Amino acid sequence: MPKANKNVNFGYYAGWQVTKNTWILNFMEGSQNIYLLEGDTAALLTDTGYGQGDLRAYVEKLTDKPVIVTNTHFHVDHYGGNAEWEKVFLGEGWEKDASPDYQENDRRFPYPDYEKVIIGEGYKFELGNRTVEVLRAENAHCSSSLFFYDRENNMLFTGDEFESGQTLMFLSREDDLEERLICMKQNAERLYALCDEHTLVFPNHNGAPIAREYFLDYVGLVDSIFEGKPEIEDDLNHKYIGGMPGHENL
Repeated sequence: MPKANKNVNFGYYAGWQVTKNTWILNFMEGSQNIYLLEGDTAALLTDTGYGQGDLRAYVEKLTDKPVIVTNTHFHVDHYGGNAEWEKVFLGEGWEKDASPDYQENDRRFPYPDYEKVIIGEGYKFELGNRTVEVLRAENAHCSSSLFFYDRENNMLFTGDEFESGQTLMFLSREDDLEERLICMKQNAERLYALCDEHTLVFPNHNGAPIAREYFLDYVGLVDSIFEGKPEIEDDLNHKYIGGMPGHENL
């Protein structure tokens, strides 16, 4: 049965198990997911949402293992609750993606000066009979993205670099777009080659899991943009994008 915890701004955290030791924590009225991956000795929490409600208390109802916290990337809807914990593992480039008021947000929580540990390609979280490997993403969605790959269980967690429906790009400068599109294609080709037909791919927004074929859709999308033939859709699935302070959707 799903378990829920009241979240005053976005409804509820609703958690359910994909497998015995893998939880999807859904919030923002169904728009966004956080993932909790348990091993025999520890659990890994990928992201902390907007920092609404009491995420730590909710997570500790789901697992009695020590919780390691990491961020798929440093946007406010993914790091907002970081300061509920003493230490968080981050991707290089996090400062480029942080909202200007992120430290003010942290002061709402018990650990406003939490330790930030920078990790990258090849880093491994050892959870006890479960290893989660870090893959550094080329900068497409933003500058600090990490992928998390559970090889043994054939699960891949893509953050916001790939979604089921869209991927947003937050540009450092307007002439950055071509470079980021190239990075998106490189990420898609790499992850498609890494996966097989049984891989479960877990994005952070708009539904999960998705199939590896989505990566080919993104390759085709980038190609169509460079060819000048993309199909334009006006409606975004991520209805809360306007609520990300300090970021502009270019």
